[in-house]
Amino acid sequence: MALYFVIVNVIGVWGYMFFEGWSFHDALYMTVITLTAVGYHEVAPLSASGRNFTMGLLALGLTGLGLWFAAITAFFVEMDLAGTVQRRRTMKTIAKLRNHVIVCGCGRTGRQVLIELEQSELDFVVVEVDPERVRSIRRRHPGTRVIEGDAAKDETLESAGIRHARGLITCLSENADNLFVCLSARVLNAELTVVARADDRETTSKMYRAGANHVVSPNVTGGVTMAAMLVRPSATTLLEIGNRLQELNLRTDQVAVSSRAAAVGKTLDATHIRESMVVVALLRGADQKQITFNPKGSTTLEVGDELVVMGTPRQLQELGRWT
Repeated sequence: MALYFVIVNVIGVWGYMFFEGWSFHDALYMTVITLTAVGYHEVAPLSASGRNFTMGLLALGLTGLGLWFAAITAFFVEMDLAGTVQRRRTMKTIAKLRNHVIVCGCGRTGRQVLIELEQSELDFVVVEVDPERVRSIRRRHPGTRVIEGDAAKDETLESAGIRHARGLITCLSENADNLFVCLSARVLNAELTVVARADDRETTSKMYRAGANHVVSPNVTGGVTMAAMLVRPSATTLLEIGNRLQELNLRTDQVAVSSRAAAVGKTLDATHIRESMVVVALLRGADQKQITFNPKGSTTLEVGDELVVMGTPRQLQELGRWT
């Protein structure tokens, strides 16, 4: 673009010097005011040839200015275009999601939740109001569905697909914000499983009243674990193993026994499930409130039972043929 204007200016100066016999300075001045279309008077009366040349030069100048403004506009539009296209693509993808998880807030706790959900291969959407954190998530976790917005607003949760979600985790920095998200989420989707973060026991009870199914207090949990490492060091070793499951290529999973499952009516020993993995617990009854830890091999599996198991990804995959 700059080269274009240089060439046109050279042509203009040469033309006025050739057709009108003007000096270099007068020719340059006339060229500049013609190309910019400012409308000043001519340096001197123009001949017929000079007028024809001026009209041609004016056309070149207007064309150049149009191209210049178009380039500037395109530059600023393209700066935001990539972000706009990405946002639209993300929103279209989210609109198609079903049984996904919504994570509200991606601070220190939220980032760990994000990592765990990635490893579990569940569909999830992150809602974060801080633009810098949003950029960080997109940079560190390419492909993650992120919505930049306030999770406490109903329209933001709606855009995250809350009516079709299976669960919501709110781990915002302020207790009041988490409380408000619980209330909004419960109104928008009564069947949603809501997990909320709370900083103290007093807030925990309020979260349950606001509609949370589960409430986690990092401060309380961390304090109990730290004290247990001194008071009950052997028992605490189990917690350390739990934290290292990923390193050991072990995972915990919760599997429901469907009506078509091959395991229905059979004992755990008959399914040989206990031979390949650890069966931690069996959940039975309404809302799975009947919990049997380390169930016996003679336990008969029924429709609706849920098994909490621990094993390698391959072992857990093979479990699917029974459930």
